[in-house]
Amino acid sequence: MTAFTVERAPALNTGEAWRRLTDWPSHASRVPLTRMRVTTPGPTRVGTVIVARTGVGPVGFDDPMEIVVWCPPDDGGAGRCRLEKRGRTVRGWAEIRVRGDGAGVTRVSWVEDLRVAFLPHLFDGVTADAGRLVFGREVDHLLSARRA
Repeated sequence: MTAFTVERAPALNTGEAWRRLTDWPSHASRVPLTRMRVTTPGPTRVGTVIVARTGVGPVGFDDPMEIVVWCPPDDGGAGRCRLEKRGRTVRGWAEIRVRGDGAGVTRVSWVEDLRVAFLPHLFDGVTADAGRLVFGREVDHLLSARRA
């Protein structure tokens, strides 16, 4: 498995950071050649299925994910969402965590551990670096003031 972490301290309260990070369709805005769709009726909860489709036309792959932990922050507390990746091409999990640090600063972390089918372990480091870059840009965009 390939693990990577993206951490940020946005100028947002925990509730707003959570809302932006769990706006699933918005995730595709910074991931190249990817569309996102929620395949289960809302609201988001344990059991919600999200499918990221990466590719051009009929050439591509689906990355289905199911939410297995859904704990939104309440009254400024911590929030945690865990998605299990259940596709043939991408397996593993991702976790989004949002919390206040006690000094009025919101802390966000995106932790992911994945395995890309047919990609040898030799490429784990490159995959982790690419994940940090792509998901770092995505998290930055989702949390940016331009999205207010």
